[in-house]
Amino acid sequence: MYSSKLSTLALSLLYSTAAASPLSSSVKLQPRAACSGNTATTRNEWCDFSIDTDYMTVVPDTGVTREYWLELTDVIVAPDGVSRPAIAINGTIPAPTLFADWGDTVVIHVTNSLTTSNNGTSIHWHGIRQSFTNENDGVASITQCPATPGETITYTWRAEQYGSTWYHSHFALQAWEGAAGGFIINGPATANYDEDLGMVFLTDWDHSTVDQLWTQAETSGPPSLDTGLINGTNVYEDGGARLEVSFTSGTSYRIRLVNGAVDTHFKFSIDNHTLQVIATDLVPIQPYTTTVLNIGMGQRYDIIVQADQADVADSFWMRAIPQSACSENDNTEDIRGIVTYTDTATTPTTTAWDFIDSCEDETDNIIPYHVKATGTSSSITTEEAGVAIINGLFRWTLNSTSMLVNWTEPTLLQVVNEITEFESDDSVIQLSDPNEWVYIVIETDLAVPHPVHLHGHDFSLLAQGTGEYSSDVALNMDNPPRRDTALLPAGGYLVIGFETDNPGVWLMHCHIGWHTSQGFALQFVERYSEIAGITNTDVLEDTCSTWSTFQTLEGIDQEDSGI
Repeated sequence: MYSSKLSTLALSLLYSTAAASPLSSSVKLQPRAACSGNTATTRNEWCDFSIDTDYMTVVPDTGVTREYWLELTDVIVAPDGVSRPAIAINGTIPAPTLFADWGDTVVIHVTNSLTTSNNGTSIHWHGIRQSFTNENDGVASITQCPATPGETITYTWRAEQYGSTWYHSHFALQAWEGAAGGFIINGPATANYDEDLGMVFLTDWDHSTVDQLWTQAETSGPPSLDTGLINGTNVYEDGGARLEVSFTSGTSYRIRLVNGAVDTHFKFSIDNHTLQVIATDLVPIQPYTTTVLNIGMGQRYDIIVQADQADVADSFWMRAIPQSACSENDNTEDIRGIVTYTDTATTPTTTAWDFIDSCEDETDNIIPYHVKATGTSSSITTEEAGVAIINGLFRWTLNSTSMLVNWTEPTLLQVVNEITEFESDDSVIQLSDPNEWVYIVIETDLAVPHPVHLHGHDFSLLAQGTGEYSSDVALNMDNPPRRDTALLPAGGYLVIGFETDNPGVWLMHCHIGWHTSQGFALQFVERYSEIAGITNTDVLEDTCSTWSTFQTLEGIDQEDSGI
């Protein structure tokens, strides 16, 4: 049994800087002087901007392009000592962490080398608003056709937000075969810290692939996974390695948490240590402290940990605990890493913080740093989440419709081709008017919670609770929590609001992998008349032509929702 050090990944990719090409955007770009960003005692600053700069309306014009090359390959891995097939990006799971500064232009070239599995692919930049760059959202069947094996596709967008997020495949269940990595956008923060330890991925894991488990998921229900990983590693029986994080007493550390699981809600903690939370998803918040942090699938939290427990023990357990109230996992007690204050880690003997097993959000603790009121809306759209048996298979529905979109006919291509009537199972909601507030209620009477993720926007979380939603439920209109992923409680409701300030085709879906593939999704066609004018139709059409030919020649059948 060995330990795996938390350190900067050796990126097996090429990286360069060049002059930026300004992207069309609704925000004001301002020149930024060359600078080093901030220091341990000035984290609220960022060059000649600061945490008080409203990033929704002002973005630094850095004149810098960050360019990356990524390659997806079929691999055999043993992250816990048990070998199985997987999909890696640039040879690693998690994939390499990518970096940009607030205001940079980001260009990522993605090559599909999945010649063994013969998979298509697309890469989604989770939480990135993609202001006026909808075609770069990277969602198969929505904003593009899948890229075929041997093909390279390029994504270009501006980093208008800052903080911690991730990128992952948005084709079938590929993200949970290993095709996911972190993305750090440097900028100001709402609290000081000494060192940045980077991304820490919390994932569930099985010794069968998720593709092998798919038949069970759609015929008899979601499978219980064997175990879980922290930053791509763990132990299993006598094999594998634990993540090891070195602390120096008196130092404060920023850790950027991601729940990249297919079907596990985690509670995260470090024995004896308090967590200061400074951001949720890509939204800076008023700092608060906790000992145990809820983190749903697709969510991110930036935390600061003070290394102040060296007099208690030399090493401590870092824990990612699946919540049995909504997650099935066969190794709930041992998804752990080690925090050590010494050069050589010893097995901790520390005790976990007390907690109640539950699947819930941190909503009551979240106050966005930038105060924003929510605009009023003239109507509320209600979506009822349910389950149906379609052709003998489990499918999730919204208002009795299970999304089924076609790899070869993405919605964006339909818009470009001036199609205005969509199939009912495309699950399209049209939002024609600009800069109006839209309220969406998602509710369910089933005892299953769902982490709901919206593309293209941060939404205001207006209400969240158990029971039936009615007009008597008070909406939080005064600086409500803002984020891109929030939990629909079991037997409850979630009310979100967002402004139609970003033309495009934007997916909203449950981030449980099985549920995504089983149709728990809808899409907003926002400001239809403007979409074609901001879309590179040649690239879109060429990718779709290549995929259509490939799918026909290879006889590949689409067996899921298409997203």
